[in-house]
Amino acid sequence: MFAIFPSARLRPSPFFQSTVDEGVTSFTTYNHMLMPTGYGKPEEEYWRIINGVSMWDVACERQVQLKGPDAALLAQMLCPRDLGKCKEGQGKYVAICNHAGTIINDPIVLKRDDNTWWLSIADSNILFWARAIAAERGLDVAITEPDVSPLAVQGPKAEDVVASIFGDRVRTLKYFWFLETEINGIPVAVARSGWSKQGGFEIYLMDGSRGAELWNIVKDAGQPFDIGPGNPNACERVESGLISWGGDTDDETNPFEIRMEKYVDLHVPDDTVGITALRKIHAEGPKRHQLGVVLDDDKPTIPAFHWFDINKDGTKIGSQTNIIWSWRMKKNIGFALVSVSAKPGDRVEVMRDGGVTSGVLCDLPFIGS
Repeated sequence: MFAIFPSARLRPSPFFQSTVDEGVTSFTTYNHMLMPTGYGKPEEEYWRIINGVSMWDVACERQVQLKGPDAALLAQMLCPRDLGKCKEGQGKYVAICNHAGTIINDPIVLKRDDNTWWLSIADSNILFWARAIAAERGLDVAITEPDVSPLAVQGPKAEDVVASIFGDRVRTLKYFWFLETEINGIPVAVARSGWSKQGGFEIYLMDGSRGAELWNIVKDAGQPFDIGPGNPNACERVESGLISWGGDTDDETNPFEIRMEKYVDLHVPDDTVGITALRKIHAEGPKRHQLGVVLDDDKPTIPAFHWFDINKDGTKIGSQTNIIWSWRMKKNIGFALVSVSAKPGDRVEVMRDGGVTSGVLCDLPFIGS
């Protein structure tokens, strides 16, 4: 058994003690926080998200707040997606890129009002990046990390649970839209979002001292629906084709390589960071693309700490960036970041730890659309 050594560099989640009480058995680190990755029953936890409703501590999904007269201007400079028509209460999935067009984060950008925007970030320090760009451009904007911690409620029964707490108005929320409200005096924002394709919401707690209260409110409301604890489920996310920044990307990955082209608007202003490079990449065409790979072996494997080389006819064509046992497909599956010369249906060899495994490339997602 491993122990967690406390440090001021590793911040606790407002829901940490609640996850311990629920029997959490494993964590990963994410934005200098602990994120639960399991409660000891992986197959049961998987089917809960597929068929029922699961609650997740995703407080590590931190917010970078842009506030001030130039907040909207900075948001647009950071995001190569047109935010000009974004309305209050609306969120959009974006690809934040560096000057070379390499994706460095894939957050949800949330517009609270004209002068207040949140970037709900993946696992990289966009707070520093935003501050650097704002200073470089001389913008009038305060950039902070507010006291905001999401709690996810995911699965086909999630809407019924969240509606029982906040009323049927949440049923009308479009994807990535949100509303600000409170429950028992606890300030929250409720968004239709989450890192699964099974449907659900994220409840953005805006008072970190009341994490246990919010956890228990959701847990109690979910009892009629057999709610239970869970986490961003590795199997479900791979089956559904959801990208993990930093896991499925490297220091050269651009959005066009990983199926994010529809989230890039090439007509955004020229001062948008990375847009010049992205226009060039788009004109020339990406050198790699992301496919799925289904391995021929039928014995469950465990995730790896690194990518595996993928060969075709004895020549390396790219890498398998993740691997997971699919409970629904009864196969080991993963993402392939490979040369654009590789096509769905191609037979390949994956150079796994301990040997070579054959497989076939396919379109993503594996399940669903």
